[in-house]
Amino acid sequence: MSISLNDTLKQKIALLPDSPGCYLMKGKGEILYVGKAVNLNSRVRSYFSSQPHSAKVQALVDRVDDFDIILAATNLEALVLESNLIKRHRPYYNIKLMDDKHYPYIRLSLNEPFPRLTVARRVENDGARYFGPYYGTSAIRQVTGILRRSFPLRTCTLKLPASSVIRPCISYEMGQCLAPCAGHVTQEEYMNLVNEVIAFLKGRYKPVVDRLQIEMAQAAKEMQFERAAELRDSIRDIMGLMEQQNALQTAQVDQDVIALAQDGLDAMAQVLFIRGGKMLEAQSFSLPREGSEPRDEVIESFLTQFYEERLPAREVIVQSIQDPATAEAWLRDKKGGAVTLTVPLRGDKLKLVDNALKNAEDALQKRNARQQVREERTIGASRELAEVLGLDSVPRRIEGFDISNTQGSQSVASMVVFINGEPARKEYRHFNIKTVEGPNDFASMNEVLLRRLKRISDKDNPWPEPDLILVDGGPQQLAFALMARDSLGLHVPMFALAERLEEIYLPDQDEPVLLDRHSPALHLVQRVRDEAHRFGITHHRKLRGKASLRSRLEEVPGIGPARRRALLSAFRSIKGIREAQLDELAAVPGMTLPAARALYEALHTNDAPDA
Repeated sequence: MSISLNDTLKQKIALLPDSPGCYLMKGKGEILYVGKAVNLNSRVRSYFSSQPHSAKVQALVDRVDDFDIILAATNLEALVLESNLIKRHRPYYNIKLMDDKHYPYIRLSLNEPFPRLTVARRVENDGARYFGPYYGTSAIRQVTGILRRSFPLRTCTLKLPASSVIRPCISYEMGQCLAPCAGHVTQEEYMNLVNEVIAFLKGRYKPVVDRLQIEMAQAAKEMQFERAAELRDSIRDIMGLMEQQNALQTAQVDQDVIALAQDGLDAMAQVLFIRGGKMLEAQSFSLPREGSEPRDEVIESFLTQFYEERLPAREVIVQSIQDPATAEAWLRDKKGGAVTLTVPLRGDKLKLVDNALKNAEDALQKRNARQQVREERTIGASRELAEVLGLDSVPRRIEGFDISNTQGSQSVASMVVFINGEPARKEYRHFNIKTVEGPNDFASMNEVLLRRLKRISDKDNPWPEPDLILVDGGPQQLAFALMARDSLGLHVPMFALAERLEEIYLPDQDEPVLLDRHSPALHLVQRVRDEAHRFGITHHRKLRGKASLRSRLEEVPGIGPARRRALLSAFRSIKGIREAQLDELAAVPGMTLPAARALYEALHTNDAPDA
């Protein structure tokens, strides 16, 4: 099956990175679905491929007109970030598919004299130290087993120190506990071991892995292959467990992370919002003409503007800044409380900055691509159109004209204006056809062009002279338009676009010009033609609705000219009359209750047209 993609989707799909992260599918500005991906490029592309989809996915794709991505440092970060985004936005297509589970942590009860090592599902404010979250309880159980063999901390719920010596349990016999309950280890020795565990869980796990690799090699040498396989799996699980992630930190912190990407011309600032340890949102801010300025100066200027009307987090982490002390004092004054400004050089906070920078670079790349496409579709298309039409200069102001009527009645014309290849909607105009009777689009086009071009020399209210005029239709429409121009002695370039084969007709040329269907110039003239048609049809439908309602108003028994004038004076319009309640209609001077009831019923029958 073929899928029609708009320009926004085409641009963003072409620039998808081969990186882990989350994607937010959107329709009409609403977030419809949040997903995660090991590879954003392949995952997001799969939605818009021709392969069959499930009914739910197809329904989603049919509504999607845009998407955003947030890059992640690791697959695990993408997993947890997805959970945070779903909790925040509650997208429609996630509600029944994504559960709200809590990912497991490793917990050290540092609030006890002899801390315990356990697995927890929630981070509590209980004085304990939490590490994680980690995906998969089976992996955590395997690695906690390794931790107990390498760092034999207790897991029991006994309150220690005990009032009397307790006989050790089987964990001591298995070498998985130092038995502080039996007094086999001092508190100082035990806490030294706890500190080693903390270092291990914070990422300094190489010594343990090295030892396990030595044991695995020794087991293989002694032909203890089952033992070697167990050690191999343990090493694999440790490496998976220790995968660093930043999407959900264990500390309950509020942080804003700011980084800047530059390309020599422009810049893109990226802000990551972390609340309660959770990265909840990422926003990009385009900074034109800041691409070659000193980075620390740009960030400082951005920071002061960004926080001018919002409060900073408890900690603001920046890539660099010109005067950290002054900026921190300014932030504290803005918040009216404590704020720490950090410029990290290493560690987890630097990884947060690196992640923000990756997102900034991605956003800047997309922005540049959009600018390039916009240039091609507007100025570039106008330049190409000038070459096709043989114009001496690139047309800045292009006007498009279209005629709309219903079997020759209520004929109207629309004029749309494109300046530098983009719609200038404030310049749009409608023309009610005055001199032509019946369905004569040619004569109507002649009348409209004559009236419009006369406005160029209007002393009281002159209109700008167009650089190019597009007529919707074929050679005959163009001929009548040229007659209007030539009768005024003007030399405005004109051409026509016929819809059947999208042929371009030029004055004094018998054969039409056919442009490549991918040509930016063709796309530009199609946009002008389609906009003129849309603008004309919308106005014509409104006129038909008003005329039909006015006709129905005149047909109501007991509603003569005097009462019609009184009703219009009271409710300002036909639409106002239709929206009025029965008692409001009856209260109009000159109206009676029977007349009001007859009018109300006539205007609210099922076939009454919308005004």
